[in-house]
Amino acid sequence: MKKCIKIIGLFLLLISSSLSAQEDLNRYLQMAAENNSELKAKFNEYLAALELALQVKALPDPQVAFGFFIQPIETRLGPQRLKVSASQFFPWFGTLKAKENVAIQTAKAKYELFEETKSKLFNQIKSTYFDLYFNKKASNITLENIDILNIFKKLAIIKVEAGLVSPVDEYRIEMEINDLENQLALLRDKQYVLEIVFNNLLNTKTSEAIEIPETLWTTDFPLNKKAAFDSILQSNHQLLGIEQQEEAFRYKKQLAQLQGKPDFKIGFEYAVIGKGTNNLAGTDAFVFPTIGLSIPLYRNKYKAMLKQIVFLEKAKNNEKINKTNVLESLFEVGWKDYRDGERRIALYYAQLDLSKKSLSLLETDYAIGNKNFEEILRMDRKLLKYNLELEKARADKQAAISFITYLMGK
Repeated sequence: MKKCIKIIGLFLLLISSSLSAQEDLNRYLQMAAENNSELKAKFNEYLAALELALQVKALPDPQVAFGFFIQPIETRLGPQRLKVSASQFFPWFGTLKAKENVAIQTAKAKYELFEETKSKLFNQIKSTYFDLYFNKKASNITLENIDILNIFKKLAIIKVEAGLVSPVDEYRIEMEINDLENQLALLRDKQYVLEIVFNNLLNTKTSEAIEIPETLWTTDFPLNKKAAFDSILQSNHQLLGIEQQEEAFRYKKQLAQLQGKPDFKIGFEYAVIGKGTNNLAGTDAFVFPTIGLSIPLYRNKYKAMLKQIVFLEKAKNNEKINKTNVLESLFEVGWKDYRDGERRIALYYAQLDLSKKSLSLLETDYAIGNKNFEEILRMDRKLLKYNLELEKARADKQAAISFITYLMGK
């Protein structure tokens, strides 16, 4: 009963540690969302695109003209000394709305680009985080292996002094330790570089240590393969951005047709009349309204605009097809890596258990007999390899899940 309670307690402790580690990663993602410079740049580009929608839906600025006659023009009412006029152009009905729709759709495409940048950034952060985890575990495992080899070294020295084995055994283990110490130094240098990369992604210069779990969580991907790919087709931000651009082209086509319509001008004129010799002298003249019309005579320009948009629509459709194919290829690679990570975790758990048992037996045989020391070193290398490969498989599995999630636009 007590043993069962201990097992349950250990299981709950592992779950608690896993949840805490995932909360740490989520906290880092939140920091990146608030601080990353590239992400801020994309969001500001989106806000700028929204402001354009407010600009294009406004009427053209009114025109005001003022004329002073150096030599007054004599009229029936008296000499005309100056004239003031004001006018306002009005585009064809629906033109301003079409311009606004184009700007709004362009802004929506910018927003999808922002979301794509965010998803990509989160995937980079997660991938770097998993690299940090593996590198830290590799350092710890290598250090533990050095400690084990030092124990073997002491045993070899005892047997060499007793004349039971050749000094070659001691030299071999010394070479193994030297190789591992060099590898450990490289891992520590790499850890420093990864921490710099990670903090730069977060755009933070904090001196706090990055929280890395003792054991990485083993969460499985929540969807099956078909559901995951369907989600990519529906939610990938690159595809959504292309769709928004396609919608913008439809409004641009409508705008090109409306720009081939006349524009209207409505205005008024006010003339100041000087004092003359008749009874009506000095009466100002107010004329309202004046009406003008711009006639788009050069039709080839508007036909070319329509053709240009049609070609751009076809190009964007081909881009969407190509992007879908690329995403499918990337998804297949990511799914393969995910499945491979699962298989490797199961494999190296089993291999690690067998290598530990084998090394224990070889160590016992060497201590009481004159067994070949080369076999101990070979098995120790396998133990080191399987320990590292297990942690690498854990990191690769979660990195594959992160990559698939990125493709899904989550």
